[in-house]
Formats: sequence, structure tokens, C-alpha cells
Amino acid sequence: MKTLRTPFLLVLAFILIFTSCRTEEDLAIDPPVEETIASNSTIASLMSKTSLNDGSVDNIVYHANCFTFKLPITITVNSITITINEIGDYEDLEDILDEFDDDDDLIDISFPVTIVLADFTEITINSFDDLETYVEDCNDENEDDDDIECIDFQYPITASVFDENNDLINTITINDDNDMYDFIEDLDDFAAATINFPITVVFPDDTTQVINTIQELEDAIELADDTCDEDDDYDYNDDDCDNCTTDDLDSIFADCTQWFVDELELNDTELEDNYEGYTFEFKNDGTIAVTQGSNTFNGTWEASGEGNNISFTINIADLTDFNGTWTLHEIEQEPGEAAIEFESGENELEFVSDCN
Repeated sequence: MKTLRTPFLLVLAFILIFTSCRTEEDLAIDPPVEETIASNSTIASLMSKTSLNDGSVDNIVYHANCFTFKLPITITVNSITITINEIGDYEDLEDILDEFDDDDDLIDISFPVTIVLADFTEITINSFDDLETYVEDCNDENEDDDDIECIDFQYPITASVFDENNDLINTITINDDNDMYDFIEDLDDFAAATINFPITVVFPDDTTQVINTIQELEDAIELADDTCDEDDDYDYNDDDCDNCTTDDLDSIFADCTQWFVDELELNDTELEDNYEGYTFEFKNDGTIAVTQGSNTFNGTWEASGEGNNISFTINIADLTDFNGTWTLHEIEQEPGEAAIEFESGENELEFVSDCN
């Protein structure tokens, strides 16, 4: 027994020294159980789905919802070659596609390109055949998918990870969705992990919400899921008026008083040439004055709704081609020029103005 006493005392002393090294400050950082994120928890799944790479953002290039192209990419459309360096450059591509209604709008991609899958895996693609291999794995347009697009994290976010003794071993800075996805995927590597609150989440209308707990975050994501148009279709033109208001119409009619018919297509028949020389004035009192030479036509207009669901009703007694309720499709205004586009089923109407 005497021979065992010295080692025993040494072990006891070591335990006492180690224990004494954990200060009150160390103990204070132990994460509350309800604020930890387990890898198989509901909140981990929701956070992972919210951070997935949204493959619909570049459907204008190729119809595939389950991956995106890593920028920059170079494409040729209607004999025009452009380089897409950032998401906003897809508007330039849309302008080219919209310029003419009777062309084929063939898009040629300059290979090789890199695609980014939903989990941010990057794959080099060398041909259209290679690309089609991955397209076949995507859902069709407007089918249910895993990614939650109606709520986003506002970055940066910091997270704390702990060992089995609840000692803080690292603080991680999460700068984007890729980092967040990796953080959730790596939860099994830690005894415990938690987000450092408060954080902020962002909704499609750019409103925000401050989140203070795991439960609040779980509730916010669940409430937001499927509350917006995730734009998983292949109609690149259907979101041109996301932020349009009827006030925008009032403003542009006040700025630009003389409007001309640039396009009028009814039942697949183009009629704009019939209205060459007609000048339309949309007055803020809801009346329309149309002049053509010495002829004058009077009518009314009315707008209601918001975003992509603004109805625009025209009633001009002697110009029945324009009469009916149209849906506002797009408002464009630049110095010295403006355009307003309407649709009604397959019918199309566009007015342009030089704003003089």
C-alpha cells in the first residue's frame, strides 16, 4: 500500500490543479442546452435548407434548378457575345433576348465552365453533353425542392463550438451560405455548438427580423417557408415587376407625357403599325387623351395591385384594340427614354416615350 501512495497523490494533485484552472469565466461560457444545435435536430435541417445554393438564379442561361454557373462565364446569344461577371449582368442577357420577338434566342455557352451544386460542390463541365448529365438530375420547373428561398441569413454570423467538457474550443465566423452549410455539416465534429445571438434574417421584400434564440430562428424559418415565389420556373420575364407599384405609374406618366405604341400584338397578329402617329397621354386624374393628326380620342385608365400583379385597365371608346385589363409586365426608365410593357394572356402591349 505504501508504494501506491505517491502515484495516487500525484494523480490527485493533477486533478485539483486542472480543476482549479477552470475559472468562473470559463464556466460561464457553457452553452444552455436549449441553445445548442444538434446535427440531427429540426433547426439544423432548417438552417441547412436555408443555406443551400439556389439553382434557379441563372435559369435564363440553362433550364436547371439544382445548380448554378460559377462566374464569370462567356455566352453568345443572337450573335452577340457577352461575359457574365456577376448576377446583375443577367439583366444584359435578358435585354438581348427581349430585343426581338421573332428570333430563335439560341444561347451558346463557352466551355469549359464550372457548375456549383446545391451543396456547393464545384464540377468542371467541358461540353453540353456533360452539362445535360447534371441537368437530368434536377427537378422540373416549379417542383418541390429542398432549398428554402423565402428567408435568408444576414452575414456575418459567429458560432461557438465546445468540447465534451463544455470548454469553448473555437469561435467560427460564417460569412456566407457556403460557410453556413459547411458549419451545419460539421456539427458531428463538436460536442456542442451554438449560434451567437442576436442575428438578423432577411425576407424577399427586404424586411428584416432580429432573432435572439434558437426557437425564434426555428419559428421564423418555418413560417417563411413557401411564402414567396421561389422563381423555380424557366420564364425569365415573370419577375420584372417584383417591386413595381401603382405610384411608379403615376410618376412615370408625370415625367413622360407623350407615349407611342411600340408593340401591340393581339391573337398572334401584330397591329402596332396601325397606330403609327398616335400619341397617348395618361393623365394623373385617370383620363387618357389620344391624338392623331387632327383627331382626338378620349378614354380612361385605372391601375390596382402591386408587384407582378398590377392590373391596368384601359377604356377608349373608339380604340377598342387597347381596351380591357392588362397586367403590368415591366417599367423601364432611363434619361431620355422610357418604356411600359403590358400583357394579357398571349397578347402584348408596349408604350415608349422620349420623355420630352
